[in-house]
Amino acid sequence: MTTPFRHTAPPPVRSATGRTAEVHRQISSDFGIDGPSTFVVLSSAPELLPAAWALTRESLLAGDGSRTGKELAALGVSRANKCPFCVDAHTVLLHATGDHRLAERLARGESPEHEEHARLLAWGAATRVPGGPGLTPLPFPAEHTPGYVGTALAFHFINRIASALLTENLLPGNAQRLRPVRSLVGRSVARTVRRRLVPGEALALLDDPGPGPSWAAGTAVGPAFAALRAAAAAGGDLLSGPDRALVGDAVRAWDGTHQPLLWDALPDRGDRPGARLAMLAALAPYRVTDEDVAAWRGPERTDRCLVRLIAYGAFAAVDRIERELPGVLAGRGTTARQE
Repeated sequence: MTTPFRHTAPPPVRSATGRTAEVHRQISSDFGIDGPSTFVVLSSAPELLPAAWALTRESLLAGDGSRTGKELAALGVSRANKCPFCVDAHTVLLHATGDHRLAERLARGESPEHEEHARLLAWGAATRVPGGPGLTPLPFPAEHTPGYVGTALAFHFINRIASALLTENLLPGNAQRLRPVRSLVGRSVARTVRRRLVPGEALALLDDPGPGPSWAAGTAVGPAFAALRAAAAAGGDLLSGPDRALVGDAVRAWDGTHQPLLWDALPDRGDRPGARLAMLAALAPYRVTDEDVAAWRGPERTDRCLVRLIAYGAFAAVDRIERELPGVLAGRGTTARQE
């Protein structure tokens, strides 16, 4: 039977116990979808799942700002990262918000009709370039920064996980490419998507997270981001010190551009396969191949090991983007009213 998963076979949602089962229950209740593969794939590394879900919930679902606006920002991120799985998912979820005309314009590759929507989409895409142009003035009220920035960073992480570990098919047979299917799936979760959630409820699933970064001060987004940073960073223990340094140097030198098929900093899979996988996860996750995984994995490394290593690389890119934000946002202003 075909599955959406590449390189791993995560445990079925129905077999989950303990905290993992609690996370899946909250996802079903608050996201409106049972077992979305973007989170199921993280179940092989249960220390990552609660934090990734918490950041998504507390920013996209429960954070300040309209759901349509944050879906547009997430769609911009996913386009910039060349993640067709997530692009299709956000298009479907725009249908769920009730913005059917907007969703279909975007599905056809057209620009939004309304300027504020176009600015949100462009801002999401601009977040790929660390400290780059297009991040300010903000296209949303400054007090909504935690919700929007948290959403963008959550999907910089999720895009990389999806590109490395999932197929491109959101639905079997790529059925989401059909307009009636997009609309039908969106409408099926519309009631949940339009429901206002109480912020902070995902934090109970985390183990004593820190307060988080300054741009999210005083919100549930901050601890959720801190928890994901800590959980993903722990995957670095799968690499040697020199390999971690090699990955770190490559990510620090990254300017947001998409790498060519081969680039000088990318190590050969026969020499440093772990560093290669982590670097690909950070900078070109859609290029992770069966050969790359096999060269590193061997019989002693489990699905949990692979998910942790990919998450380590993915978050290295997120960390690079996030660390440029305080300076960029210090003089933040807005150009658009609340959409």
